[in-house]
Amino acid sequence: MSPVKAVLFDRDGTLVHDVPYNGDPDRVRPVDGAREAVALLREHGIRVGVVTNQSGVARGLITDSDVRHVNRRIDELVGPFDVWAVCPHGPDDGCHCRKPQPGMILWAAGRVCAGPADCVVIGDIGADMEAAERAGAHGILVPNDQTRPEETRTAAHVAPDLLTAVRAVLDGPPEGRVLVDERPIEAAFDASTPGSAHVPRRAAPDAEAARSRAAVDTRGRPR
Repeated sequence: MSPVKAVLFDRDGTLVHDVPYNGDPDRVRPVDGAREAVALLREHGIRVGVVTNQSGVARGLITDSDVRHVNRRIDELVGPFDVWAVCPHGPDDGCHCRKPQPGMILWAAGRVCAGPADCVVIGDIGADMEAAERAGAHGILVPNDQTRPEETRTAAHVAPDLLTAVRAVLDGPPEGRVLVDERPIEAAFDASTPGSAHVPRRAAPDAEAARSRAAVDTRGRPR
């Protein structure tokens, strides 16, 4: 089994709580376990990056500078990241970078000297998974309250949280549809990872429980 060389994260709803068209670094709030997940990958020599749709630029709601400032804050709180890929285009612009198109994933993989097949994409909506599939990468869905039920049903791999998703790829590509952290609770987090002992572990859901977390509320989804 080939090792995973890079993990590429979606930004909003995956690494940080989704604030629609956020241009304010002070509103950045990492999701539980985000910093620990990124640190764990770096400890294992796996490159890390972010691939994010930011159509608020095309819509005139935020500027390129706003996006850079928010990304810099995320890098401070969660990173550092080896590569950032940002699509500023709108849904009707016909670009090749906006997810579910594979352009950003292919570009980011090249920037970290990895083939798409050696990359894992972690995101919270179907566009992330479709972009991964089109690029030839592995995709892991981490559902939240904006994930649609059908997106969870059709995802090749589903994890209840970021740390479970990351631990599933430390030794190779993900295996199994629903990824579960089966270790005892006292071993759920690596004590050598700074801050990990203070992060509560979620119980790992089965497939039906994972699906139930997905809601039809699409507030904030157009990214």
